[in-house]
Amino acid sequence: MTISDAISKRILNLCKDYNISINRLATISYLTQSTVQSLINGDSANPKLLTISRICYGLNISLSDFFNDDLFNNLDIKI
Repeated sequence: MTISDAISKRILNLCKDYNISINRLATISYLTQSTVQSLINGDSANPKLLTISRICYGLNISLSDFFNDDLFNNLDIKI
């Protein structure tokens, strides 16, 4: 799994856990819906940490909470 795939799945799982829509997540994170949607669709190959930080802010979680998931173990990292 790539980091983009893991981020996409993590965002979808968090939306499910918090029972919010992608649009609501974008609003509370001060992001456009298209930005969040591009993360979910995998259109953003190298998501910025600032964008993920804003999502964490919107959900009131830390970056470590975001990345503390099995999805981020054994990623296919291309160098």
